[in-house]
Amino acid sequence: MSVTVRIPTPLRSLTGQQDVVVGDGGRLIECIEALDAQYPGLKERLVDEAGQIRRFVNIYVNGEDVRFLQGLETPLKPGDEVSIVPAVAGG
Repeated sequence: MSVTVRIPTPLRSLTGQQDVVVGDGGRLIECIEALDAQYPGLKERLVDEAGQIRRFVNIYVNGEDVRFLQGLETPLKPGDEVSIVPAVAGG
């Protein structure tokens, strides 16, 4: 089962400058873990030590913020699109 994962510019150094990669897994956390096996260091930039999505990272599945779905337990199906978006702050 594969999903499309959009990688933001700050993380592309981990993916060989690829902006889109293919991920696998029935749940978002499984997809992140599979990507981390292929692109070491990715998971630690997305998930904190408590196993939660880092505060300044937003992850969307098919345009919906996973924080309003099931978080890292959000189910994935073939053809889904996962977008990783770093939060932007400023004043």
